[in-house]
Amino acid sequence: MKNWPVVAILASAQFVMVLDGTVMNVSISAVVEDLDTTVDAMQACITFYTLTMAALMLLGAKLGDVWGRRRAFVIGSIVYAVGSLTTALSPNVVVLFLGWSIVEGMGAVLVIPAIAALIADNYEGHARVAAYAIIGAASGAAVAAGPLIGGFVTTFFSWRYVFVAEVVIMAGVVLFSGRVTDRAGARPVRIDLLSVLLSAAGLLFVVFGMLQSKTWGWVIPLHPPVIGGVEVAPLGVSPTTWFMLAGAALIWAFVGRQRHLVATGRPPLVDITLFRILRLRSGLSVLLAQYAMTAGLFFMLPVYLQMTLGLDALQTGIRIFPLSISLILFSILGTRMSLRWSPRRIIRVGQVILVLASLLLLGSVDLELKGIAFGAGMFAAGAALGLLASQIGNVNMSSVGEDQSSEVGGLQGVFQNLGSSLGTALIGSVLIGALATSFATGVAESDLPAETQSVVNEATAGGVDIVPADSVSDLATEAGLDDAEAEELEQVYAESQVESLRVALVGLIVIAVVSLFFSRGIPTEVAGRPREQLPDGEGKAEEVSS
Repeated sequence: MKNWPVVAILASAQFVMVLDGTVMNVSISAVVEDLDTTVDAMQACITFYTLTMAALMLLGAKLGDVWGRRRAFVIGSIVYAVGSLTTALSPNVVVLFLGWSIVEGMGAVLVIPAIAALIADNYEGHARVAAYAIIGAASGAAVAAGPLIGGFVTTFFSWRYVFVAEVVIMAGVVLFSGRVTDRAGARPVRIDLLSVLLSAAGLLFVVFGMLQSKTWGWVIPLHPPVIGGVEVAPLGVSPTTWFMLAGAALIWAFVGRQRHLVATGRPPLVDITLFRILRLRSGLSVLLAQYAMTAGLFFMLPVYLQMTLGLDALQTGIRIFPLSISLILFSILGTRMSLRWSPRRIIRVGQVILVLASLLLLGSVDLELKGIAFGAGMFAAGAALGLLASQIGNVNMSSVGEDQSSEVGGLQGVFQNLGSSLGTALIGSVLIGALATSFATGVAESDLPAETQSVVNEATAGGVDIVPADSVSDLATEAGLDDAEAEELEQVYAESQVESLRVALVGLIVIAVVSLFFSRGIPTEVAGRPREQLPDGEGKAEEVSS
């Protein structure tokens, strides 16, 4: 490829943007211990990191038009580096939240849309397809390498050094950014602040409600918040439902606001008519499902491996290695396959493999997660995600002309990070909620005396925290249980963690199956080949529907 330094610079930035989440996931237990915090708090940090990006990505894309895409890319890279340095130096979880979840997220909302638009500015034809594939491969490589990098650095040094390295990489990106061409330049565009507030608040309410479902319950209130000694559950319904309904109403108001702006001749924050393009609609939906599954998988497995099995960060990364290596290999293979197969065929093959991989993982779940079936399931999941990553970027960005590339880049960033937020919030909440239910059932069915069961139930009335399984017996002894009762309680807790992992995997299977229905609008044409040369059944062009 000609002009390879440009894609190398942009791919380096994309690698760092994606690396953060996977590094933090395998470092959960180390960060919890280092900052004296909890798994619940880390779930919130991970969720809000991607939620910040999802909520502000449309604004970031619009600022790229106002400032110029290269300038926005450079400013975002600097902000991201400041957030990374703050995270590296964080003395507690509050500073970690501000530096990582907020400041880094705000930098990323400028960088990610600019990357997509700058690829369109710097490459044409097959070179553009290859460049988007390289960006997808960089994301895949970050997902794949993150557990190993994070595991190694966390185990032998400190998780903080990963963020120091990110500062160095982003400094290099800024230093060489002059090689990147910005043909569009700055354009005077008015930004509607009400649209920004409506979209950000709507997404925040939906994801926050989902995040709290593990404590509050979905519809029937379990442990709702207490204000002034009164449980807050309006009309006897969980706050989760009200938050999600409020979020949906705000998003609906946002859509109405965009239509109003267009009707009055003012520029909208996002062109709603883009969603009439079936190809783009399908691509964004598949992207959301892909990242929801990736984030869910990369949250639940490290939590189980570290908190149940007591593995360190490096051992966790090694267990995830089959997924890591296959994701990289099949990202490359998917790009090669695109010379003969249509994007729809490649994506649907990946989706079917993802369903089968989830079923294989579900069937392989046991207390140790050491079996061949587990390794095969992880490899298959990585292969599926690699095939999807090799196609989705180009499908979305080629749905529109260059003049709308920044806007679609912003939408792609929204759906990517919204998927990650929803995956972490939903699967994490299912995991923690199922743990509480399974533990309560296990205690009730155990041979523990009724008095002991009463003590345990009272202690866990507000929910069950995820803690290392081998620490339960010590906690039980401190609570006054004898050695035999403590040992039995530890066994109940360990079995409950296995059961909660199974329930969370069922959630992933549902997402994987549903995503199959999203891909009907993916293009059926092989890039760069005349229609008459296509294999049978792949000649029908994608449709555009309203």
